[in-house]
Amino acid sequence: MGQQEQVATSLAGTVGEEIGASLTAVDAELARRYPGDPGTRQPVHTVYVPGDTFTSGTIRSWGDRALKALDEHAPDAASFASVLGIPDELADPVHDRVRAKLEREPVEDLRIDFEDGYGSRPDAEEDETAARAARLVAEAYANGTAAPYMGIRMKCMEAAVRDRGIRTTDIFLTGLMRAGGLPDGLVLTLPKVTYPEQVTAFVRLLEAFEQTQGLPAGRIGFEIQIETSQSILAADGTAAVARMIDAARGRATGLHYGTFDYSACVGVSAAYQASDHPAADHAKAVMQVAAAGTGVRVCDGSTNVLPVGPTHRVHEAWRLHHGLTRRALTRAYYQGWDMHPGHLPTRYAAVYTFYREGLEQAAARLAAYAARIGGDVMDEPATAKALGGYLLRGIDCGALDAAEVVRLTGLTRADLDAFAAPRRAGLTVTAP
Repeated sequence: MGQQEQVATSLAGTVGEEIGASLTAVDAELARRYPGDPGTRQPVHTVYVPGDTFTSGTIRSWGDRALKALDEHAPDAASFASVLGIPDELADPVHDRVRAKLEREPVEDLRIDFEDGYGSRPDAEEDETAARAARLVAEAYANGTAAPYMGIRMKCMEAAVRDRGIRTTDIFLTGLMRAGGLPDGLVLTLPKVTYPEQVTAFVRLLEAFEQTQGLPAGRIGFEIQIETSQSILAADGTAAVARMIDAARGRATGLHYGTFDYSACVGVSAAYQASDHPAADHAKAVMQVAAAGTGVRVCDGSTNVLPVGPTHRVHEAWRLHHGLTRRALTRAYYQGWDMHPGHLPTRYAAVYTFYREGLEQAAARLAAYAARIGGDVMDEPATAKALGGYLLRGIDCGALDAAEVVRLTGLTRADLDAFAAPRRAGLTVTAP
């Protein structure tokens, strides 16, 4: 053995202690504001259905209508892949998985709409519709026909409709409590937020409801819908959306981009209002940075080009929706809105292709990292985190099977969770 190196230091031990003490508040603030991803399943889309048209058969109806569109306009794997430009080797697995998804779980997240999609109605009518929505949602969770996530979008906190939004929220939540309690998949969406104070007001509403019903503090979370320019850039030049996340006091679960309201707000002509417009890209980039590390997820908007009519028009709408969905995925917007049952085939086709085409490379890179084996790419812990998250999202949405991921990586679901959320896992991960 060679000569052992002498180790010498110059600083007294108290220096490190003093530095640690000086950063105690910062450590606590970092943990509070940036806890990281919650590690729960994120739906690939949100479907909005007007409150007056929602029924116990809505979810199954969307799946059946989507399957009918496939049968009519792309009856086999080859024709479907040809329309969308899916690689030949993925044509059959993607087509088969899309059909299976539409038969098993056509909708991952459903919002019963009491805002723009519902409009202004007599109070008695909206009261009854909100109570009916609560009953139907409770029944769906009880009998196993619910989407993994369900809830309502109420009217916003602006003066003209504030009381109505508060009352609808109260009726819906009260109805759920009377029917047995709040389901785990409950999601609320607060639209047209302009000032952080509106978020604070909604938090107060939920706090009051929890206290009245004896629920744990913080039980009810909600999404913030970004539909105004003021929610991105405040009058003082700051990023208002970051202040909105803080104002939610840990209750914010998502930021949802509103394609058409936001585009109109900044003056985009109707013909160019789309989720790939530069104005949309800017807004979502600000949302993404504001939400990074907070555990709040960003959701893309929608397209209003519906796949209806003759086959050539359906194919045009499918290609548009598929392309926008693929574009969003590459930009790390893993969720978007779907406005019509005909959007479901292309939503799942885009998502499944995205995960299946990258499966083998991602699995090999993560397996090599876990085993500390060299390769043609030198990955770091941050990349391992991204690879773990990628594979988990693929499993959760049905694009990948857990068994094939285990086979390719040699890693269990728990291992993947640890890579995807190293802070929650204590920053130590070992290969099995």
